[in-house]
Amino acid sequence: MGAQSKRSLGQAIDTVIDALQGLDDAARLIAVKAACEHLNIVVVAPGAGLQAETPLDVIPPPPPPPPGTLQDKIVDIRSLRESKRPSKAIEMACVVAYYLENLAPPVERRAEIMTKDVQKYFKQADFPLPKVPGQVLVDAKASGYLDSAGRGKYKLNPVGHNLVAHSLPRAKGKK
Repeated sequence: MGAQSKRSLGQAIDTVIDALQGLDDAARLIAVKAACEHLNIVVVAPGAGLQAETPLDVIPPPPPPPPGTLQDKIVDIRSLRESKRPSKAIEMACVVAYYLENLAPPVERRAEIMTKDVQKYFKQADFPLPKVPGQVLVDAKASGYLDSAGRGKYKLNPVGHNLVAHSLPRAKGKK
């Protein structure tokens, strides 16, 4: 079915059940968790501090941030770059990682940054592309801003978060 055709709740449930029917229990759990993460749905197991009448209680996503916060003002990577004014590719990589983790549209949001993200978001932000995009992530890790999150993936650590959230833009005369 295409994105334009509407399904009833019952049809949606039937589709999910049909899709999960042939999987073992572990694979079902992984599929459901991944779908919930993709849709920004928080699922709490019974006994985790909430009363549950069904096997899982579904908690709606948190409300949007209050007006005037960074999440409210920044809607794209170019605006964030203009606001933070990174001066080096390493700083820009941290800005991209911060954007992906905190400010990107929900369907793009994730904790990891990869070489393809450097290429995509540096272009979107109108920031000069480095000669070797993947090296920027390696250098940002060596500088203490990123941690390794698997092969070719990096994650903004607290130092990198603080750089973007609290130190950029840098005051004039400070390195």
